Amino acid sequence: MLLGVNIDHVATLRNARGGAEPDVLKAALICEENGATSITAHLREDRRHIKDADIYSLAKNIKTRLNLEMAMAEDIQKIALEVKPHSICLVPEKRQEVTTEGGLDVAGNFEAVRDFIKPLLDAGIVVSLFIDPEEVQVKASFETGAQFIEMHTGTYSNTYGKAGGEEEFLKLKNAAEYAQSLGLRVNAGHGLNYENVHRMHEIQGLYELNIGHSIVSRAVFTGMAEAVKTMAEAVK
Repeated sequence: MLLGVNIDHVATLRNARGGAEPDVLKAALICEENGATSITAHLREDRRHIKDADIYSLAKNIKTRLNLEMAMAEDIQKIALEVKPHSICLVPEKRQEVTTEGGLDVAGNFEAVRDFIKPLLDAGIVVSLFIDPEEVQVKASFETGAQFIEMHTGTYSNTYGKAGGEEEFLKLKNAAEYAQSLGLRVNAGHGLNYENVHRMHEIQGLYELNIGHSIVSRAVFTGMAEAVKTMAEAVK
């Protein structure tokens, strides 16, 4: 498995004072040097953390793959088509949510999702759909033409070590197996941390884990290099 590091919350800290520190690009470069195989940045519609300029800077300067998380917003689609990141991950977005609360309802919005990602696919951008580990969502994702799904691991993470935790883990495992049987590649992310990430090794064929908040939180105490290196070792 590979490790993609989400640097959104480096930008959150920067924006708290409205200045330039900590530097988002510098954080990304440290992540690259210490085991990250991609850099994820979520350009939200309200630009609460990552800004447009960050995306252009990351695309120009990082050496690993840039994964742009985005909602179905035309202005962000336009940026993606201009920047041409290696990949985009389409996610649902609510203005008032603190963090992404669940997966994209691809089955319920099939035509809209299919039509939105078509120009991105045509531009040679790899497309991933962030979904809950449900068979109906996996099947719909496959039918859109997307190459990847990213399984939402938030419920698994919230129930890890508690009642219902094993059931949530099995949902991930079964969804991954079904997706791969269709020819989809599978990533996972959201809420994964240093305590619960080890179980992802029990899911055959996972390509990459996208982890952000846990790494940035640890970096407050240990530094970004150590935090990324330790997680990269856990993921490997």
